[in-house]
Amino acid sequence: MSKVIKRIAVFTSGGDAPGMNAAVRAVVRTATYHDLHVYGIYRGYEGMIEGDLRRLEPRNVGNIIHRGGTILKTARSQRFREAAGRKQAFESLQAFDIDGCIAIGGDGTFTGASVFSKEHDIPFIGVPGTIDNDLYGTDYTIGFDTAINTAVEAVDKIRDTADSHNRLFFVEVMGRNSGYIALHTGIGSGAGCVLIPENDMGIDQLIDILKKGAKRKKLFSVVIVAEGSPHGGAGEIAAKVQEQFDFYDTKVTIIGHLQRGGSPTCLDRVLASRLGYHAVEALIAGRSSEMVGIINDKVTYTPFEEAIAKSKPVNDDLVKMAEILAI
Repeated sequence: MSKVIKRIAVFTSGGDAPGMNAAVRAVVRTATYHDLHVYGIYRGYEGMIEGDLRRLEPRNVGNIIHRGGTILKTARSQRFREAAGRKQAFESLQAFDIDGCIAIGGDGTFTGASVFSKEHDIPFIGVPGTIDNDLYGTDYTIGFDTAINTAVEAVDKIRDTADSHNRLFFVEVMGRNSGYIALHTGIGSGAGCVLIPENDMGIDQLIDILKKGAKRKKLFSVVIVAEGSPHGGAGEIAAKVQEQFDFYDTKVTIIGHLQRGGSPTCLDRVLASRLGYHAVEALIAGRSSEMVGIINDKVTYTPFEEAIAKSKPVNDDLVKMAEILAI
């Protein structure tokens, strides 16, 4: 028989992502609708260990749906990696009579939740919040759409100066070992080439593409580089290209943490609201150790182990299309 849920806790962990606040808002208001008490855990697992929990009412999450970052703050906890730290976290949850938790974050967050839930028999539901969009079990993660819109806006501005000065820009975007941000940014900005970990285009092939563009009297070019590219970062790749091909004045731009900030897009707000709502419904239904996601516009539930361990490949058709449209 599943555990009766009366009090739940929600927290954000790992890297922040635009839309996390919208998810927190949805969790609090859905739980309140079901007459549940909701507590926010501040600073992720570190706050759980320290007992930094505070009651959240619907008014506490008013006027936050449009805000980037996370009102619950976030942190990476080394102590939670140890059994002693997790035991202390469990005691903190017991002190507040918490029956279940909703964890908003990425693979590291879900790894901790999976281990903790097995050790201490508290149900956890995960909400995918990461700009990298690298979690298996959902088409999109919270923050991804905002991140690519930020990146595309930046590349649009770079194109203006590239066009004015006959320049070749290498623009590095985030994504860890995933090429989702780079691929979508490349397509959305009309980049001349995209380098992602999943499609190992060599430096020689890249130079060949650039030379063909120069022969067609292409006056400038923009290359999007995923930070996890096997050839190194944008600066390193630019140096390799410059050694063999100096037709363009070469520049490097690293967009960096700008991609994490800013007001979430409508798509991210709606996605976060749906996931937060269904996370509460999942706890009430007796689910545990699963990530709620959306695939083909339908809500799905994926065990933490699969969401963490299984790779999420990029769409090969998008890769091919990006190459063709860059001609």
